[in-house]
Amino acid sequence: MILVTGGAGFIGSILQAALAARGQETAVVDRLRSDGKWRNLAKHPPDTLIAPEDLDAFLARKPPVEAVFHLGAISATTATDGDLVWATNVSFSQRLWQWCTNQKVRLIYASSAATYGNGEQGFRDDRSLEFLRSLRPRNLYGWSKHAFDLWVARQIAAGAPRPPQWAGLKFFNVFGPNEYHKKGMISVVKVLYDEVMQGQKPRLFRSDRPDVADGEQRRDFVWAEDVVAVLLWLLETPHAEGLFNVGTGQARTYLDVVHAIGAALGKPLEVEFIPMPEKLKGQYQYFTQAEIDRLRRAGFQRPFTTLEEGVRRYVQDFLATPDPYI
Repeated sequence: MILVTGGAGFIGSILQAALAARGQETAVVDRLRSDGKWRNLAKHPPDTLIAPEDLDAFLARKPPVEAVFHLGAISATTATDGDLVWATNVSFSQRLWQWCTNQKVRLIYASSAATYGNGEQGFRDDRSLEFLRSLRPRNLYGWSKHAFDLWVARQIAAGAPRPPQWAGLKFFNVFGPNEYHKKGMISVVKVLYDEVMQGQKPRLFRSDRPDVADGEQRRDFVWAEDVVAVLLWLLETPHAEGLFNVGTGQARTYLDVVHAIGAALGKPLEVEFIPMPEKLKGQYQYFTQAEIDRLRRAGFQRPFTTLEEGVRRYVQDFLATPDPYI
């Protein structure tokens, strides 16, 4: 059995689809609630669905779990309830780590590129305590992911018992199908596509930095199925462990995203620039670019999908169809 926390969410449900296609028994830890999130699992339901508050009781029965993919979290970069975020993103993760250690179960968990803050220390996936302590995340979500990375690094540095395989993945700007429930945290690709389909101009934030032109803010945009390919590769490569960036290694501008959507729709698009929201000032990342040398050295050699091809597939194979789910 493979356990997937957050398995009804964006990346988790695509992973669940891939595992189901392999005939793998799965248990998903998530809440479906009433916002249509069940549709993420409609084509590939898990064998077991567990509410997060019931997970401890489930694990106490020592189920035959081969590996845990811990993808569940409060992932909103605008989250403000520090106690809830800590309990969900840090304490819950620590309990899973300890259970996997005690039961000798492999653990692959989601960290985030938000741990790098404004990138002043670079974007290298260095797991050393010295480097991790130099990072300054700019929001509560990024800080909580960073706190768990630091806790793991201290366990490793102290020679404490650990799971037989552990890997933390720092996801960059992931886009693709099954993200539709994410509301304010949905990818910019989906936001811009919706604006165009509603007859509006695609809107981008103006830059509030004199050294960056409007629309020239750059992010490492990564196609969701590439992210899942990394997860599956780790499942197949039990000797690979540590912190790994998951991105293309190539930063692209927001204007590039607009042009890619226009190309997928077969028409040029004119951009409207709008002011940067006050709540994002001081937290907005102007540049992210994954250094993926460690991932390559560990053996993951599959090429990453280009922004243009990923956007084309997202638009033409999912968003423009009656059933946009994977």
